[in-house]
Amino acid sequence: MAGSLNRVMLIGRLTRDPELRYTPSGTAVCNIALATNRYGSDPATGERKEFTDYHDVVVWNQGTRKLAETTAQYLQKGRLVYVEGRLQTRSWDDAQSGQKRYKTEVNANDVQFLDSTGRQEGAPGGDARPVSEPGAQPGGDARPVSEPGAQPGGDVDPDDIPF
Repeated sequence: MAGSLNRVMLIGRLTRDPELRYTPSGTAVCNIALATNRYGSDPATGERKEFTDYHDVVVWNQGTRKLAETTAQYLQKGRLVYVEGRLQTRSWDDAQSGQKRYKTEVNANDVQFLDSTGRQEGAPGGDARPVSEPGAQPGGDARPVSEPGAQPGGDVDPDDIPF
């Protein structure tokens, strides 16, 4: 097999609000922290247990897609997101200890918002559509869709809901 692959796909929740900053040249970069859950056996007891992994993610603007700025604008702690990108390790010399430090993070090339936009935890209502194009503005070029059984004025007859 020739070549190599460096690809990461994660679905998880933000552990803190996004941090947007700009490089000296004016390029936007957004840092987010993501928690993912997995299940396995506890080595000590053998019982099924949930484990949480934490991931640092760096989001840059992608050409004309304002991915970093959109991520910072529309996401907050607790939101469910899909992140796709590559692993990257960077190193630096720690000025205090004089030791070389390393950090591995996900360099994202796509971020998709998976839960409701505009809805706070526990708040009723909100827009229930996922934002599939991170650069798209909510309500941007969305076309109204007529629901089956929709009443004039936008109400839906409860008898037409399949569940």
